[in-house]
Amino acid sequence: MASHEIEALSQALARLPGLGPRSARRAVLHLMKKREAALQPLLAALKQVSDKLSTCSICGNVDTSDPCGICSDPRRDLKSLCVVEEVSDLWALDRSRLFPGRYHVLGGRLSALEGVRPEDLSIDKLVKRVAEGGIDEVILAMNATLEGQTTAHYLAERLEKFPIRLTQLAHGLPVGGELDYLDEGTLAQALRARRPVA
Repeated sequence: MASHEIEALSQALARLPGLGPRSARRAVLHLMKKREAALQPLLAALKQVSDKLSTCSICGNVDTSDPCGICSDPRRDLKSLCVVEEVSDLWALDRSRLFPGRYHVLGGRLSALEGVRPEDLSIDKLVKRVAEGGIDEVILAMNATLEGQTTAHYLAERLEKFPIRLTQLAHGLPVGGELDYLDEGTLAQALRARRPVA
């Protein structure tokens, strides 16, 4: 039987996404076995992040500085802006190193069922950024869900008065995907987005 403190650590880890109670216990056991190599560096990293963590006042990214590293990077293309639902989406896109511009995090997506309204998201802040000028293209990188597409449609309506190119990420068949294994929504989107054969 573990002590109260060890059990509390296991329960705290189990609340993290992707970790259940069993995975959390395995992680705690690993940290206890590798105290110097794993536990101490983890504690130091958590303390550092806890002391410096902030939300970027420009884009909504989470970083240890404000403005974040992306917004303060002079090599970034100031004319293109990619709008995402969550910080995790920003990180996923930026990891690909395919987008050289800047980002805007909405902080969620519109959802009547969950009671998320436009004023609950950073949509007004996005409109203000676009209104200030200097942005040629806004890419709507919403998830391919009903709520994501509703959010993209709403944003398109809010941004249509500005002289920008408004684009959206393509959806459809993944590379290497077999038709037999795809869901109906993916197949429907792939059919709607079909293009001429070159």
